[in-house]
Amino acid sequence: MKTRIEIKSVFGSVLFELEKEDNTIKDTLIEAIKSGANLCGANLRGANLCDADLCDADLCGANLCGANLCGADLCDADLRGANLCGANLCGADLCDANLRGANLSSAKNIPFIPTYLPDGEFIGWKKLPNGLIAKLKIFEDSKRSRATGDKCRCDKCLVLEFQNVDGSIADLKTYTSNEYTECTYTVGKVVYADKWDEDRWNECSHGIHFFIDRQSAVDY
Repeated sequence: MKTRIEIKSVFGSVLFELEKEDNTIKDTLIEAIKSGANLCGANLRGANLCDADLCDADLCGANLCGANLCGADLCDADLRGANLCGANLCGADLCDANLRGANLSSAKNIPFIPTYLPDGEFIGWKKLPNGLIAKLKIFEDSKRSRATGDKCRCDKCLVLEFQNVDGSIADLKTYTSNEYTECTYTVGKVVYADKWDEDRWNECSHGIHFFIDRQSAVDY
């Protein structure tokens, strides 16, 4: 018996559809990838994609919350901003996959994803809501975390100086941000996070957010 399955966006529009004998969501998705369909923002919540060949798939912003991705080939897949909350990634191949901004909180069996984060003391850069760049010293004993993107977190740091975007030293000596919770940055003083979240995958959670590379902070 032929079955028609639609892949819809998170907003409800149909991105791709396939009708065939013994059809499954996995077969439909694989055919969509082969045909070059635009799957950005695809709603694949809870989909059974076990052992699916999703190599090079463009799933930027897709909702894969609770999906079964056991053994799936996600090599070179674009998963920027994808929601992988609660997804099962046991044995999945994430080699060179772009996971920048992806939500991996509560995901199961996450494969090792190497992401560079210095040990010991180092310099970090933070773009403040007023547009200035804060130069920070991350202490050797500071807790630090990085998920899959460029943005990092730490529990404490020393404010070294404020800079303008062009790199020149700003006249400002103290700045209070109310973006999330009130936090005051003062040159020469240590600033502490209100709380600390040990879960590496909660990229936007509690902690002082910063970048290792200054240009990344400027571009943020």
